[in-house]
Amino acid sequence: QVQLVESGGGLVQAGGSLSLSCAASGRTFRIYTMAWFRQAPGKEREFVAAVKWNGGDTSAADSVKGRFTISSDNAKNTLYLQMNSLKPEDTAVYYCAARTSFYSAYTIPIRPPNYDYWGQGTQVTVSS
Repeated sequence: QVQLVESGGGLVQAGGSLSLSCAASGRTFRIYTMAWFRQAPGKEREFVAAVKWNGGDTSAADSVKGRFTISSDNAKNTLYLQMNSLKPEDTAVYYCAARTSFYSAYTIPIRPPNYDYWGQGTQVTVSS
């Protein structure tokens, strides 16, 4: 079992910055990939960014490239998302997710069904 707990959400003005954290516990040695997803009211869950824990390879959605940076601290079993130049359309509940089985040596999974464990989510609201 893997438990994930997000923190760092809140209210920020457009153009501002916010940093999210996800603390993993339990059988964290099983983790291959960790990712951030977000979901706005009435919309499907959307991929934001992901990182492979073994090599640090990362991937990010086009909508956040150049603004958001994903990183991890394996020693602390913690995932981070640094969000800069925030826009009102970034408003959503942000979820941390983990995959505990091998997916691909070349491709990072970006679909919600590819992930086994999920946090409870943290609200990010960007005001204009």
